[in-house]
Amino acid sequence: MKALGGILVALILALQFPLWLGKGGWLRVWEVDRQLGAQVARNGGLEARNGSLAAEVSDLKRGLDAVEERARFELGMVKHDEVFFLFANVPLQRR
Repeated sequence: MKALGGILVALILALQFPLWLGKGGWLRVWEVDRQLGAQVARNGGLEARNGSLAAEVSDLKRGLDAVEERARFELGMVKHDEVFFLFANVPLQRR
């Protein structure tokens, strides 16, 4: 009878091993679930970034105001009849 109990315990342990530690076992499922959560969070940030870039592209396609604004700030564009003043924040030196 003791031998039968030992065999049954060994069989139960043998069946539990793949469930917990084998390929596709619970430990692997928990790890993949954690990776999925991290990827979902990363994708959310990337979707927000893509949305803002799509809005900027749409704005650039629709009107010249966005193109002009970008040219002014990034390229220093000045219109024909405009005067450009640049004020530098340099502290005055006392003599």
